[in-house]
Amino acid sequence: MKVSIVIPCFNERNTIVPLLRTIEQVDLGNMQKEIILIDDCSIDGTRQVLREIEKQTSHTVLYHDVNRGKGSALRTGFQRVTGDVVIVQDADLEYDPRDYPQLLRPIQSGAAQVVYGSRERNEKNVSHSGYTFYAGGLFLTWLTNALYGSSLTDESTCYKVFSAELLRTIPLQCRRFEFCPEVTANILRRGIPIVEVPISYVPRSIKDGKKIKFRDGLHAIWTLVKYRFFR
Repeated sequence: MKVSIVIPCFNERNTIVPLLRTIEQVDLGNMQKEIILIDDCSIDGTRQVLREIEKQTSHTVLYHDVNRGKGSALRTGFQRVTGDVVIVQDADLEYDPRDYPQLLRPIQSGAAQVVYGSRERNEKNVSHSGYTFYAGGLFLTWLTNALYGSSLTDESTCYKVFSAELLRTIPLQCRRFEFCPEVTANILRRGIPIVEVPISYVPRSIKDGKKIKFRDGLHAIWTLVKYRFFR
């Protein structure tokens, strides 16, 4: 079995190399790793770092000529996936790749097609990026559950793991951060259960480079409503 790790990157020069080192060191037993990086037209030197990575490793590195957003970068990466399972990984260091084994276990065992890593299910996670981000995440999770009859605890988590076969059947249209509600809505509308496992989380603030904006929260709300009532 092969796992494809898809990493959208935008202005993450200081974190991408440490992240890749951690991913490379994670022991997944007999599972192969495929690492796919997408540079979304970074302007801080990330692109130059990725060009060096491309020369020194077998990782797939793709480049956008204009900044299109996280959702667009993920869609570009998904087109190049050759693995059986797909993990979405942010390029910062908020999420720890050492959680991969527990994220993959339900899919490996055949117990799930979709797994989300829940920050809320790990009681050791006591900090967050800021009250607005935290409250926004809680609201989006509540809204998802209210609209789709689910019982998620962390809808907006980065760590989303899919059967590649399933992911290929989802007609994604996202451009920015609405990837999370769009893919979640598509899965729940089909009646496919989402299994959650606890993950670790070390948040960063806007000052540290966090990019999500208030308007992204509004887009997420509209995406959840749209796929519930108008699709």
